[in-house]
Amino acid sequence: MASRRVAVTGLGIISALGLDLAENWKALAEGHSGIGPLQIASIAGVEVKIPNAAQVRGFDPLKHFQGGKDAQLDRFAQFSVVAAREAFRDSGVSPSPELRQRSAIVCGCSVGGQASIEAGFEDLWVEKRGRVHPLTIPKTMANAGASHISMDLGLAGPVYTVSTACSSANHAIGQAFRLVRDGEADLAITGGAEANFTLGMLKAWEAMRVIAPDTCRPFSKDRRGMILGEGGGMMILEPFEAAIARGAKIYAEVCGMGMTSDAHHLTQPTVDGPARAMRGALREAGMAPEEVGYINAHGTGTAGNDPVETKAIREAFGAHADKLAVSSTKSMHGHALGAAGALEAIATIMALHQGILPPTANFTVADPECDLDYIPNQARAQRVGAALSNSFAFGGLNAVVAFRAVKP
Repeated sequence: MASRRVAVTGLGIISALGLDLAENWKALAEGHSGIGPLQIASIAGVEVKIPNAAQVRGFDPLKHFQGGKDAQLDRFAQFSVVAAREAFRDSGVSPSPELRQRSAIVCGCSVGGQASIEAGFEDLWVEKRGRVHPLTIPKTMANAGASHISMDLGLAGPVYTVSTACSSANHAIGQAFRLVRDGEADLAITGGAEANFTLGMLKAWEAMRVIAPDTCRPFSKDRRGMILGEGGGMMILEPFEAAIARGAKIYAEVCGMGMTSDAHHLTQPTVDGPARAMRGALREAGMAPEEVGYINAHGTGTAGNDPVETKAIREAFGAHADKLAVSSTKSMHGHALGAAGALEAIATIMALHQGILPPTANFTVADPECDLDYIPNQARAQRVGAALSNSFAFGGLNAVVAFRAVKP
């Protein structure tokens, strides 16, 4: 079968910026940050020294899962299903029995059901109960989100989860894109979800000493680290011609993906790996560097990432790098680990669709080592023809997705 163009026809998202697409996009377009004081249940004698986070607030599982169903899903899986439902509704697709069997679900998740596994540990070591909840394994497994989406929406094609740390969602989106492009699936739900605000995970991140004591300031000279986030983002992909035929709203076109490994270090990034991933995405998309007008950067706000990513963009784009608009939306929704690429891909897609480029919030002082146009603090009304969404993970795993705008 000849390769097919792939359209994005539905979006769903929940993050620190809001509980649906409309709330998230309003915050992104207005440059509002969802970062605030960390709220977490504590255990006596254990102090968490992370002051701020980008947490999903106001989320009530009982509004989405009835009859005790909420207790069967870890928080990350709840985010997965809620975002997938919104994307499915937004797409307007009404799948036939045949289409349901040819619908794929590919999700990204880094750490799985941390709340469930830590509740089990608390039962064993703190409460001394000697046993854990019987659903601990089903709630903990990283593929639970994808599996629950499949059952919830009745989609019975290929379903799997990709776990590549902070690149998980971008790897998942790229895999789903290729399934639809190559005719292996006629519909795909893809994205990622994460919920990692548990005592153990927070202490683990605290030990790494990469968390900012105030807020996330990507590419600023006075940046002091990343801010953890959580949430879920999902999108509907389908063949472009099929979307046109049914009169669907098309947000953007997915047109390429680049994947590389630094083969260097677990936590220290290189310039070469990310640059090759960006070039790979352009190559698969058949896209000249000059076509790209915007990059949603990985942009963690750490000392290590931001100068390296800047140099990688310059290596991949050459002289055109000076004409690129670049921003890190992690400055608003935090670093959601395995869900990060999904939140950022949706921000990128909406930027193309609406002609508004979201800013890098909290930007203060320019860093000579970070010398690109980072859209500081205020969104920019600018239509661009194509964009990249970058994800670079611990382990040196890089995944970049290329999108094209679709004319109204």
